[in-house]
Amino acid sequence: MISAFFVILVAFLAGMDGILDEFQFHQPLVAATLIGLANGHVTEGIILGGMLQMLALGWMNIGAAVAPDAALASVVSAYLVTGPAQVNIQEGMAIAIPLAVAGQVLTIGVRTITVGLAHIADKQAEKGNLRGIDFVNIGALMLQGLRIAIPTAFVIVLGAGPVNAALDAIPDVITKGLAVAGGFIVVVGYAMVINMMATPKLWPFFFLGFALAALTELNLIAMGIIGTVLALVYLQLAPEFNDSGNGGNGGGSAGSGDELDAILNNY
Repeated sequence: MISAFFVILVAFLAGMDGILDEFQFHQPLVAATLIGLANGHVTEGIILGGMLQMLALGWMNIGAAVAPDAALASVVSAYLVTGPAQVNIQEGMAIAIPLAVAGQVLTIGVRTITVGLAHIADKQAEKGNLRGIDFVNIGALMLQGLRIAIPTAFVIVLGAGPVNAALDAIPDVITKGLAVAGGFIVVVGYAMVINMMATPKLWPFFFLGFALAALTELNLIAMGIIGTVLALVYLQLAPEFNDSGNGGNGGGSAGSGDELDAILNNY
């Protein structure tokens, strides 16, 4: 019961933060890790969360367009992997995709409801009732939390037996197809990360990391330490980050040609 309570609490926070975007509870890596921690299977939660995080890199709300919901996909799939159902990680990845679409439909429904709440808030504003406006805003936010918490609670109440039976009833062509599709999306996520760092100055470090990973038995912690050390050395040697580029006058920003940075640096 305690683990179920914490799972629902994480689900509620993830649903709210999907709108707040403040504490990152809705991010797959955070949500899945916390669900795994609540169920006593942290390793599986971290692995699933990391894979889902790469999948969700391209999911973002742009204007009125609502992206697939990472919160519902992360929480429910993580519970199925780390909870009593003990679904394997690949199946969890495959389940996450339709869950994200279902969460997208749910969030559109909740946002439609909050249109009415906005009118209530307008009436409270006309009365000068600031407390009433606060209650309306908090109520709308709690609806987003319930949007994730209620489906999660339903899966928990349903139990491992019916969940496994439902999953077994899905044809292999669908689950395997979704798993392959999820793998492709993960590759797109990696490509997006590489695209953000695709500069001539960073490419050597990128290939160096791959070479070290392939030719040595260094784990991720060791690779992270090496990367941090190389970054610090680079910051000390690169002309744009120190005074060597302009004879020591005005700092490195002045040498880079940015007048605003040069003025701020002089202060």
